[in-house]
Amino acid sequence: MKESQVIDETIRNDTAEKIAFDDLQLANILFGVHNENLKRIAKTIGVRISAKGNTLTVQGDQLDVDLAKRALNDLYGLLKKGYPLFPTDIDYAIRILSDDQSVNLEDIFLDTVYISSRKRVITPKSIAQKRYIDAIRKYDLVIGIGPAGTGKTYLAMAMAVASLMKQEVERIVLTRPAVEAGEKLGFLPGNMVEKVNPYLRPLYDALHDMMDFERASRLIERGVIEVAPLAFMRGRTLNDSFVILDEAQNTGPEQMKMFLTRLGFSSKSVITGDITQVDLPENKVSGLIEIQGILKGIEGIEFVYFTDRDVVRHPLVQEIIKAYERAEERRQRFKPSPSSEKIS
Repeated sequence: MKESQVIDETIRNDTAEKIAFDDLQLANILFGVHNENLKRIAKTIGVRISAKGNTLTVQGDQLDVDLAKRALNDLYGLLKKGYPLFPTDIDYAIRILSDDQSVNLEDIFLDTVYISSRKRVITPKSIAQKRYIDAIRKYDLVIGIGPAGTGKTYLAMAMAVASLMKQEVERIVLTRPAVEAGEKLGFLPGNMVEKVNPYLRPLYDALHDMMDFERASRLIERGVIEVAPLAFMRGRTLNDSFVILDEAQNTGPEQMKMFLTRLGFSSKSVITGDITQVDLPENKVSGLIEIQGILKGIEGIEFVYFTDRDVVRHPLVQEIIKAYERAEERRQRFKPSPSSEKIS
């Protein structure tokens, strides 16, 4: 490989360090086609990286150089363990190490939750996600709270399917509240099940990402996997089941209590939601917000909190979210106060 400059930018301090990799083939995978992975690392961290054969020279601010070296060495270690490195994994690795360089990336990325029908390995991509799946393994009731896109439902689904495949449970129950299940549903065609299906579509989508459509359909027909609105849970006891309540911020206190008391013997339950996106009427309390105080400290129950640092999405989507947040901040900044408005 000819020496090539991966990124050219002004370096704040003239610190340069070399990294050599013992396996040229794995090094080339790490570098990426046309050094695309190195470009990604250099741009994200803010360093310059030069490649010659299996040796890299990293230049930049000392702290940035240290972070780049740590990321490169850890990603190379993952490749040596057979991990299939994707470009987005580079972003996740840098984000994790930026937050805490004492973290061992192998503990996170090599913790296989499930291998989907498309042969895609599902693993945690952040420290919070790792804590989340560890909590699901350990506790009978886990509540995951945080913004959309942090993998709360997806990882819970993967853990549920893995438990079913290992025969740790006899069935999976997936449920979520149909917030608009009042008069609006009455205008939709079909019976009640057909009316609420649009609200359950995200759960079906996640399920079909785990296993092929035909297999999932057979399990649903046999009742091994059940996808139903929360209202259908009333009066039931769920034994030997893995139960997931999604969008729990849209449950009222009574609904939440009803769901919590459905848990039977040899069962596990995961509740997920985003307490910043409550769609209930303003005068109604969210059951998810309420249980943070009610269930705190009870043995066997674990709360796991996610932040925007745990969002696992297309980078463009993250930029769109940030743009909307900036727009909202501008609106709030220039919004006239009530006292300044003229009274006609």
